[in-house]
Amino acid sequence: LLTSCKKDEVNNNGNTENPGGGSGSGGGSGSGNQEYPSTAVVLPNAVTDIDGNSYDAVQIGNQVWMAENLRTTKYADGTAIPMDSTYSFTEPYRYAPGSGQSNEENMDNVSRYGYLYNWAAVMHGASSSDANPSGIQGICPTGWHVPSDAEWTQLTDYVSSQSQYVCGDYNTSIAKALASTTGWSSSSYPCNVGYNPSTNNATGFSALPAGRYSDFYYYFGDFAYFWSATEGNGDGAYGRYLYYDYAGVSRYNDDKYNGFSVRCVRD
Repeated sequence: LLTSCKKDEVNNNGNTENPGGGSGSGGGSGSGNQEYPSTAVVLPNAVTDIDGNSYDAVQIGNQVWMAENLRTTKYADGTAIPMDSTYSFTEPYRYAPGSGQSNEENMDNVSRYGYLYNWAAVMHGASSSDANPSGIQGICPTGWHVPSDAEWTQLTDYVSSQSQYVCGDYNTSIAKALASTTGWSSSSYPCNVGYNPSTNNATGFSALPAGRYSDFYYYFGDFAYFWSATEGNGDGAYGRYLYYDYAGVSRYNDDKYNGFSVRCVRD
């Protein structure tokens, strides 16, 4: 008795081709909110958190990043992450992104934009790390970790080195390649994130403008803020942000009490 097997082909969106002749869909699944360009190397439903939320991921260079904002309510060990309107440097909290019209969370935003977390929530008691990889699981699902400042730099350096991701004449103009195609306020400058957002997201990273929380909900639709696992000076930690009216990705040292979005990197 002879048996033969055929390996399914995987297309450039990370989907398995149908051996009967059809092909997988071009977009990832996960939360069902992302639309990926044909050039993105997408891993649909790459990881599931302890709440059962499934996330797409995308390979950019040698790294694999979540292509969606984290929206877990618990750590991988089952410990709950409190939700509150309090802000704190030391106590972990999560917040539902507000619309910016009032100082109230909006749970309707969570499925697409994820939660905002302060740095204490992100780290889950771990110390700062600038290693690459960081070695800090923190708030991330098992097999994934909180990116260090060095890992964010690896991402932006790689994207800057690829001409297909750069807008215009400056290799720092890469924000459009990382930003989602919807949700952004409008800008009039061609290389800014908010200019014709339908042309964004060449990498598939799909950064979303969830804004921030620091005793009030700010900048929903204007900014995408992300934490790293690396402390800065004083009471701050490093992160990155994208702004609708800017073409680059900014690095900052901001107060740890702020609620920002989180993206995890595969170990």
